[in-house]
Amino acid sequence: MMKEKLFLYYTSDLHSHFENWPQIVGYFNEQKIKHERKNETYWLLDNGDHVDRFHPIAEGLMGKGNIELLNRAGYHVANLGNNEGITLSEENLFHLYDQATFDVVCANLGYGKEPQPEWLKPYRIQTSEKGTKVAIIGLTAPFETFYKQIGWKVYSPYDVLDELLPKVKEEADIIVLLSHLGINDDEEIARRYSDIDIVIGGHTHHLFQNGEYIQNTILTAAGKHGTHLGEVFIEWDMEKKQITKKEAYAIPTEHLKKDEEVNDQVKGMRNEAVQHLREPVTTLKEPLSVGWFQETLLMKRLTEELQKWTDADIGMLNAGVLLDHLEAGEITFEDVHRICPHPMNPCKVELKGDELLEVVRVAHTRKLTEIRLKGFGFRGEVIGKMVFSGLEIESNEGKDGEIHVKRVTKNGEPIDLDKVYTLATADTFTFGRLIPEIAYSKKKKYYMPELLRDLLTRALKTFR
Repeated sequence: MMKEKLFLYYTSDLHSHFENWPQIVGYFNEQKIKHERKNETYWLLDNGDHVDRFHPIAEGLMGKGNIELLNRAGYHVANLGNNEGITLSEENLFHLYDQATFDVVCANLGYGKEPQPEWLKPYRIQTSEKGTKVAIIGLTAPFETFYKQIGWKVYSPYDVLDELLPKVKEEADIIVLLSHLGINDDEEIARRYSDIDIVIGGHTHHLFQNGEYIQNTILTAAGKHGTHLGEVFIEWDMEKKQITKKEAYAIPTEHLKKDEEVNDQVKGMRNEAVQHLREPVTTLKEPLSVGWFQETLLMKRLTEELQKWTDADIGMLNAGVLLDHLEAGEITFEDVHRICPHPMNPCKVELKGDELLEVVRVAHTRKLTEIRLKGFGFRGEVIGKMVFSGLEIESNEGKDGEIHVKRVTKNGEPIDLDKVYTLATADTFTFGRLIPEIAYSKKKKYYMPELLRDLLTRALKTFR
């Protein structure tokens, strides 16, 4: 009876956390030697969000350094996450994978005009040593508004699967989905499409230690930041043409041995990236301090710059976006990136006066300012004090330590409850439910590919 053993290894949501990369690649290299000795087939896959512009390597080399690291590690297939897809400019995304030595699969993404990038394919068929055909399909989170802004198109993953699966099923023995959609969609896909044998999940940073079954599909996920790597084992009966066994594991990486050569690659790449960021922005006569729970001069100036640049009535930003002080002297892009590393975009929303007053009130509560926020583009520690421009706010501190807003005016006039005002802020507050009035605003305008730090650069130039 002929059975073939197949092995998939994967990473997902690394977010440029290269501190675990030497361990991950070291482990893969050990497995490769083992499989090659036994003549077994294996593939290395990445499920997106490998790039994150919070890290100098990703920022200085605009994601190309990440691709080079995947090349050197010998990856076979990669999917795009939203951090590859929507934190780069139209042009940078178009050329991101030009030098990739692996296949790039993402079935629900397309460039807004022809020609399409040569590297972008909906799926790839990989053939094992013994001729078993494994299809690997990629899907990414459909952030339609954002892709449209940068000249790309993203489609419903379900519509794409409806169309694609019958064709893929005819070409392949086994179907693997690299899904950067999140846990809810992964579960729904497993319920709806019995032809998909394995779903490698990501985006929502969930972790399945030993895989989860939904009907006949096994779901696997390895968390975030490279704290775990994923491993999938498949046993294929070549006569009966069916899977006889499948197992999935998430392996913790912290105690794995570092590959020193990979460690040196990361260091070298960091140095190269930082060279690109050494361009001077301005020279400061005085140092500028930051404080997460106070309104510093730099924070005020950044909020004013945001208001002015978006041509909004009011600006609002959280002091937690600036992570470090700036010394007097020459300031470079590296400094700007260090103190404002978040891939957050400026955004403008429309609010009626009564909603605006509610935003001001919520923005002063400790419940909001003390949130230790993770995700939504934010790469800091804590939200911090909300800083406003374009409004005069009178408040006092109650015995409970809470700030109570007494009076809000604009140019000395009370806020008109029925009038529509435009508020400029970070796109972070339009996601989730941190500030419902902003999240549910009917009119939102996102500015892309500009990031908050681009406005910080402009604000710094006003300190002459």
